[in-house]
Amino acid sequence: METPGLVVHGEAEPFSTALRSLINNPLYSDVRFVVGQERQEVFAHRCLLACRCNFFQRLLSSEPGPGVPSPVVLSTVPAEAFLVVLEFLYTNSAKLQRHSVAVTFGLGHLQERCVAFIEAHSQETLRTRGFLELSAPALLPLLRSDKLCVDEAELVLAARSWARVGAAVLERPVAEVAAPVVRELRLALLAPAELSALEEQNRREPLIPVEQIVEAWKCHALRRGDAARGTPCRRRRGTLPREHHRFLDLPFK
Repeated sequence: METPGLVVHGEAEPFSTALRSLINNPLYSDVRFVVGQERQEVFAHRCLLACRCNFFQRLLSSEPGPGVPSPVVLSTVPAEAFLVVLEFLYTNSAKLQRHSVAVTFGLGHLQERCVAFIEAHSQETLRTRGFLELSAPALLPLLRSDKLCVDEAELVLAARSWARVGAAVLERPVAEVAAPVVRELRLALLAPAELSALEEQNRREPLIPVEQIVEAWKCHALRRGDAARGTPCRRRRGTLPREHHRFLDLPFK
């Protein structure tokens, strides 16, 4: 029976430092990205990205042709966020900042850490440019979170600002841009006066489906959190107390 060999582990820190030195370094780089609205050029290494991330494996699967390959354009991705993703892929660690938690490229562990960071710094993050540049799939897990430290009224305003930016960039109506995410807003948490004001604003600038507002009114009328099926009534961590909340059946835990 063959004796198992000795496994030798080197120090992690020098290894991580060496790989970090290759981030956005043209030395030995074989793929270029043009990132963000500023079209910042970022250098990377195909084999490392492909073996670390399925998104890049699919993106870079075709062999580059002869000559200087064309850069991969990611115009909707903030450069700061993209560099954080590269840092994580190269070193298996990354320092998260409020402006750099927008993009995860399907990296589950990094996405979980980003969501947790935003949950803990909700109000500050909602005011950043990075939040306004989130894609709808990236915004959805945030709006579904019970742990956001922000009140629903402020979250509605942030969602409207996000949709306005997307509408301007995509040249589409605000309501159309917002459609994939606004269902996650918990309108039943708003007080009647707030809901009336939202309804009036929604007439001037459509954002939220009328039936979603009707469902919130139904919760108020019947004074039961489960009165309208599909209407989220759970309080978030940052939800400010309102008189009608004592009728809700699902308090935040």
